[in-house]
Amino acid sequence: MSTFPKYLLQNQRKIPGAPAIREKRLGIWHTLSWGQLADEVRVVAAALLLEGVQRGDRVALLGENRPRLFAAMAAVQWIGGVVMPLFTDTNAQEITSPIQSAGIAFVFAENQEQVDKLLSLMPQCPSLRRVFFDDDLGMRHYRQTQLLSYEALMAKGRAHLTELSARLDTELELGNGKDPAALFFTSGTTGPALGVMHTHEALVGRVQSAIKAEGLSSDDTSLAYLPPAWLAHHVFAYAIPMVSGSCVCCPESSETMLNDMREMGPTIFLAPPRVLEALRTQVSIRINNTGGFKRSIYDSCMALAKSVGARVLSGEPVSTADRLMHQLSDAVICGPLRDVLGLSRVRRAYCAGESIGPDLLLFYRALGIDLKQVYGSTEMGLFATLQAKDPGLSSSLGRPAPGLELNLSAEGEVLFRAPGHFPGYYQDAESTLLRTDAQGWFHTGDMGWLDQQGELHLVGRKQDIGSLNNGGVFAPKLLENKLKFSIYINEAMVLGKDRDAVCALVDIDSEAVGNWADKQGLSYTGFSDLVALDDVYRLIGEVISEKNAELAKDPNLAHAQIHRFVLLPKRLEPDDGEVTRMRKVRREVMGQRFASLTQALYDGSTVGQFDAPVRYEDGSAGQVSATVMIGSARVLAAPTLHKAA
Repeated sequence: MSTFPKYLLQNQRKIPGAPAIREKRLGIWHTLSWGQLADEVRVVAAALLLEGVQRGDRVALLGENRPRLFAAMAAVQWIGGVVMPLFTDTNAQEITSPIQSAGIAFVFAENQEQVDKLLSLMPQCPSLRRVFFDDDLGMRHYRQTQLLSYEALMAKGRAHLTELSARLDTELELGNGKDPAALFFTSGTTGPALGVMHTHEALVGRVQSAIKAEGLSSDDTSLAYLPPAWLAHHVFAYAIPMVSGSCVCCPESSETMLNDMREMGPTIFLAPPRVLEALRTQVSIRINNTGGFKRSIYDSCMALAKSVGARVLSGEPVSTADRLMHQLSDAVICGPLRDVLGLSRVRRAYCAGESIGPDLLLFYRALGIDLKQVYGSTEMGLFATLQAKDPGLSSSLGRPAPGLELNLSAEGEVLFRAPGHFPGYYQDAESTLLRTDAQGWFHTGDMGWLDQQGELHLVGRKQDIGSLNNGGVFAPKLLENKLKFSIYINEAMVLGKDRDAVCALVDIDSEAVGNWADKQGLSYTGFSDLVALDDVYRLIGEVISEKNAELAKDPNLAHAQIHRFVLLPKRLEPDDGEVTRMRKVRREVMGQRFASLTQALYDGSTVGQFDAPVRYEDGSAGQVSATVMIGSARVLAAPTLHKAA
C-alpha cells in the first residue's frame, strides 16, 4: 500500500458500495462509490497511456473540485505520472511560468474559461500539446486539435481497456512510495512561488499519522471547497479520503457552499483563517440585525459558552451548575448556530495556512467545535506538528509528526528535518541552498519557541519580527489577528519595525461595515465612498481603541498599541498582487505600493496619497488614486522600555 492508486483499489475491494465522492449538480446530490470511482480511474488511465503520458510526466489540473478532477489525479498517478494542481482564479500569465518550468504537455481543464487561458498561452508553452476539458458549455465551435473532451477520453479508454489491462496492472505494481506524486507551489508570500515535489510516501506518511492521532475513519465526511492547488486542501480532500476510505463532498458552487455544507454535514472540516473569520462575521451580522432581546440572550449565552464551553470541550472539571447552564445555552444558542454554519456533525475542525488569534479560537471552541490549529508548509507537508487530543485554548501547535525532527536555530527560527521528504525546490538549486543547511535542516522562516513538553509555539515570520525604537518587541501577526477578530476588519497590516510607534493599513469588511452604515442611515455609492465616510473612520477608530485597551493590560504588549491608521480605498486582491491566491498578505508588495501612505502615517500628516494598480474583471489594467484621511486611535499609558545594549 505505497501509492494512492493502490489505496483506491483497496477501497474498491473492501467497501465497493460506500460513497467516495458526492457532488451537487443542479440542486441534486450525485454519489460515486469507491467501486465506480476505481473503474473510472482505470479507464482514464488506459486512455492516458494511449495519449502518450509516461511515467514521470507532470500533468496539470486547472479546475474547481469535481469528481472528474479527483479521478484524473488518481489516473495520472496510476501510470506513474505527477499531478500539478493550479489555482483556477489565476490569469494566463501567472500559470505560464509553472507550465514552462514543469514541461507540462497535458492539462485537465474544467470549462471554457480555463481552456481559453491555456489556448492563449500555448505560443509561449511549446511543450503543451493536449487539453482535456470537462464542461463543454460554450465550446460547440472550438475546433483546435489540441482539445479533447473528458467524455471522448473515456470513450477512448473503454475501447482499448481489454488490450491495455495487463499493462495497467504492470504500471500499478511498478509504483512505489519513493515515486513523486504531486507538485505544489509555495504561496509566494515573501517572494516568487517555488515548486515542491512530494512523494507518495511523504504524503501517505503524514496522513497515516493524522488518521491514527485524530481517530479518523471511513465513516467520516469532508468538504472539498478550497483551491485544489493548496497542499492542505489536497491532503483533506484527496489524500485522507484515499487512505481512510472516507467520503468527500463537492458543493455546487462557492455561492451555495454554506447551504450545501448544511445538507451534507461534514464530520471533518478544514478552513484557513479567512473562512473562519467570514463565518463568524456572518453570525455577527445576523445577530446585530435582530432585536435587543434576542441580542441580549446571544450575548449572555456566548459569555457563558466562552467561560465554560471551552473547558467542557477540553474535559476540564466544571461545576454541576455551570454544566447545566452550559447545556441550556447550547440548546438555545450554540446548537442552532452550529446548524446554521453547517457544523453540527463536525467531530474534528482544523485551521491551516496561518496562525489564528486566541479570540477566534475561543469563539469556535465555545460553540462546541473542536477546532485545532494545524502547522505545516508546502515543503514539509501538512501535519508537520500534531496537537494534543484536546489542546484547549493553548497556543501550542504540538510535537513533530512521526518521521520529522524539530529544532530551533540560535535566534529562534523553526527548523525541520525529514530525510527524503524534501528533496529541494523543483529545478531551483539556488533557492534550495538558501533554505537548507549542510545538516539537512529546512529553515521555515517562522520564529517560535518550545515549551517544557517540547511543543511548538509560533511568534511570526522571521523577516517581519523586530523591535520598536522604544525597545519593545514588534510581532505584527499577533496584532493583526487581534484587529481581524473585529467583524468590521477584513485584513490589516501593521507597521512599526524600527519605528517610534505602531500604525496600521486597514482593509475593511465591506459587507459588515456596509450593513452597519445602512443601519445608521449613511449614504454611499460604492466601496471607495464607504471607506471615506467620517463615521466609518470613527467606527474603525473605536475598534482599534478597544484593542489598544486590551494590549495595555498586558505588560509585554502595552508598548505595541496602534497609534494611527488608514482605511484603504480598494480591496486587497490577488489579481493586483497585494495578497496571494490564498489571501495571505504580501508584506513586501504592500510596503512598496503604499509607501506614500506609510510616510503620511509617520510624518504627522492628516491625509495621505493612495496610488495603486488595479486589474478589472475583463482583464484590463488601471490605476486607483485617491487622497485618504489618516485616523487616530486612543492609546493608554504604557510602561517605559529601554533598548537592550
